[in-house]
This record gives sequence, structure tokens and C-alpha cells, in this order.
Amino acid sequence: MATSAMAGQQIGMMGAAARPQRRTESVAERNRALLEAQRKARRGPTPEVFFAKHIDNTRLVKADDPERRREMRQFAVVMSMLFMLVMVYVWQHFMAIEIGYRVEAQKQQVEQLREQNHQLRLSEAQLTDPERIDKMAKQLGLDAPQPGQVVRPDGSEVNSGPVWAEAKTPAIVAR
Repeated sequence: MATSAMAGQQIGMMGAAARPQRRTESVAERNRALLEAQRKARRGPTPEVFFAKHIDNTRLVKADDPERRREMRQFAVVMSMLFMLVMVYVWQHFMAIEIGYRVEAQKQQVEQLREQNHQLRLSEAQLTDPERIDKMAKQLGLDAPQPGQVVRPDGSEVNSGPVWAEAKTPAIVAR
């Protein structure tokens, strides 16, 4: 409450100082009076005093403190270890994520290959169907072979009639 009363008094003083009391007062005097009123309003009831103190630190030499140096080394080592542990954890985390993506990609590839294998087996079954082959042969004008028409690569003929099972001894080939 007291500060607001003081502020009100100071504002009133500024207003009184701002009003020219005489017409003969110069502009410089009026500005000086306004400046003084503003200074009083800013600083409150007590004036502020500033002293200029020039300090010359050029001759000072910093003394080496071995205990402080040891503490700083310990702190640096501990922080480096902590940083390395965090980096290893982060690296492992990102590697686990990357490996997870690779595993999912491999699973998708395996599924695609299984589907392709299934489609190829269906296609093979369709292409090797004896009825289909017979139809295509008849369309091309092919018929069952006549006796003596089929010759094997070893030179023997295939009879179209019934054949009893025969056992042949393997031929000895000299090398």
C-alpha cells in the first residue's frame, strides 16, 4: 500500500514538473526538470550510487588443483562409460528392429515362393495329364506306334506285344 502511495506521489511530481510554471523557462531547463522527475520516479526514495571499479587481473596466475583435476577425470570417465553404454543399447535396439524387418521380408519371400511353387506344380500336373497329351497327339495326327517302329538308344527294338520280364547281364566295357 505504501509503495502505491509513493508511486502516486512520484507521478504527481512528474506531472507538476512537466507543467511549465513560467513561460520564460527554456526548453533545456524544462527537459532537465523532466529528466530529474523521471530519475526520482525510477529509483524510488533513495538514490542509487554506482562506483566504477577497475580490476586488473592480468598478473593473476591460475593455480593448478590436482584434486579438482582428478575429480574432473573421474567425471569424464564415468560420463564416457555411460555414453558408451547408452550407445551400445541404442545400436542393439536399432539392429533388432532392422533384423525384424529382414525376417518379415524373408517370410514374405518364402510365402511368395511357396505360392509360385504351388502354381508351378498345378501347371506341371495340367501339362502332364495323359488325356490332354492324347488329345493333342490326335489333333496333330499322331497315333500309337506300329510294331518295329520304336527303336531304343541301345539298338534294341520295342515290340508292341506282350513281353515277359527278362534279366540281362550288364555288358563289361573295357576302358
